[in-house]
Amino acid sequence: MNLFIPDIYAKNVFNINFNKLKENGIKCILFDLDNTLALLTEDKPNNEVKELFAKLDDLNLKAIIVSNSRKSRVAPFKEVLNVDSACMSMKPLKRKYKKILKIYKYDVSEVAAVGDQILTDVLGANKVGITSIFVDRLSPEDKLFTKLNRKIEKMILKRLNKKGIYEKEKYYGN
Repeated sequence: MNLFIPDIYAKNVFNINFNKLKENGIKCILFDLDNTLALLTEDKPNNEVKELFAKLDDLNLKAIIVSNSRKSRVAPFKEVLNVDSACMSMKPLKRKYKKILKIYKYDVSEVAAVGDQILTDVLGANKVGITSIFVDRLSPEDKLFTKLNRKIEKMILKRLNKKGIYEKEKYYGN
């Protein structure tokens, strides 16, 4: 059950204390795309996301989009935000995370991953040992496969709530 517990729980990507993460040794932030950075209906980053990525650049934090989506979905965000990306990542498998660590020569203690799903984003980050940051999803709209994950996620979050570990909208770790 511990693999489903995020290190940080924030309302959204804009409520994450990136200064604190940097102070704690984080050098790279891996961002999920759908329902974390953008709505499913958006085909490019909005101004708020652009400003966030400019702030991360000013902080000298490497940002990488790590998504289970296809290249055609991720590419416009990669280009506009001028960041690297990993598509078809098959989260929660460790492969892409490990590849990123190897390519960029980061230690697990220097990387954080942000996402809106416990079963993919949090589990994947925790399996590798990087800092996991769970955010509320931007919209109730999901892809078909994600809808199945949400049903399982709901059961996991209910168990964590009973144990006093997780409570919706009771943000921590920031």
